[in-house]
Amino acid sequence: MFESRKVRFAGSKGSSLAARLDLPPKPRAFALFAHCFTCGKDILAASRIAAGLTARGIAVLRFDFTGIGSSEGEFANTNFSSNVGDLVAAANYLRRSYAPPHLLIGHSLGGAAVLAAAPQVPEATSVVTIGAPSSASHITRQFAANVGEILEKGTAEVSLAGRTFTITKQFLDDVAEQNLLDGLANLGKALLVCHAPRDEVVSIENAIAIFAAARHPKSFLSLDTADHLVSKREDATYLAEVVAAWASRYLASADETAAALPPGVVEVSETRTEHLAQYVRAGRHLLMADEPIAAGGDDSGPGPYDYLLAALGACTSMTMRLYAERKGICVERFSVRLSHRKVHAEDCADCETKEGRIDEISREISIEGDVPEAARARLMEIADKCPVHQTLTHEIKIRSRFVAPVPRSDA
Repeated sequence: MFESRKVRFAGSKGSSLAARLDLPPKPRAFALFAHCFTCGKDILAASRIAAGLTARGIAVLRFDFTGIGSSEGEFANTNFSSNVGDLVAAANYLRRSYAPPHLLIGHSLGGAAVLAAAPQVPEATSVVTIGAPSSASHITRQFAANVGEILEKGTAEVSLAGRTFTITKQFLDDVAEQNLLDGLANLGKALLVCHAPRDEVVSIENAIAIFAAARHPKSFLSLDTADHLVSKREDATYLAEVVAAWASRYLASADETAAALPPGVVEVSETRTEHLAQYVRAGRHLLMADEPIAAGGDDSGPGPYDYLLAALGACTSMTMRLYAERKGICVERFSVRLSHRKVHAEDCADCETKEGRIDEISREISIEGDVPEAARARLMEIADKCPVHQTLTHEIKIRSRFVAPVPRSDA
């Protein structure tokens, strides 16, 4: 079953860092996610990307940098170099406790940090930046009005995203010494640069500079109208899907068949990253299920009834295709459109039940090609012979029993 574990490990300065490890069964690879400056591991973009990757068999470790969120330590004593050190410490934790990360993902300043940390994680084969600056010193623009005070007094309280942080001169000195672009030519890893053209925090020119400095294999993803934090759910979902698909071709394939469930067995477990979102595991396939936003979900996947209709539709089309092939009927394509609703039993003329409400599934079947009328009529009869149709229209017994969960060995 899928797990979301809370773990801790020592950061670059010895402080205990809080992290969340999202684990699919039999992970085919591990990813490491670095959040934006003053953000945290549980921001929407991070949780969405983690869910998307986990659904595709990739485990994700996301953590709070020293002095941020639930991690210990003083933020005032941190800098860009210590963030890079925290990333390397996180990679070491994964390497020691599970497996080394093959994918590094960084958001905003976290993107700059993963570029800087990548050479120290030799097992990583791919890197993703999201709204990342091309220079670590770019972050000082968020508190430009306080720079003079910091240089004069050595420290200042600045307000960022509605919170107060202490920034010291050593932080400014550290970011001024960083030069990310020089090292990109020798990155030696696949790079995906994700950026929103209308990003008002980190301009698109930063992404252009990163992309130009890197060597192939490299890719660019425009996030269109997304904001810097990728705060819209639809943007975060899109980003997660693309990152997961892109990364898959650069990750070493594991023996996925070992993780396959037996035929006819399906496992469903909560993601715990969204309100109602579920991981669905069938055979060696990993899917997502959710409810629409109007129903209290986050629309991160099809709903339960969507899967029910899909099962009936797929079975119908497959059964008709097999019959057509067996009988030599030339059909170009079968298409099935289905819908579900509750209706009053008294309005159903051919229903045995006459009280209350019943479930009604409408199934519209399209048969493309030059098919004789008699053959088309016979194919429509065969549609009702599909196994799922037979299951739904016959008496069904659902037997439930409690099974004690397997104890988790949190590292």
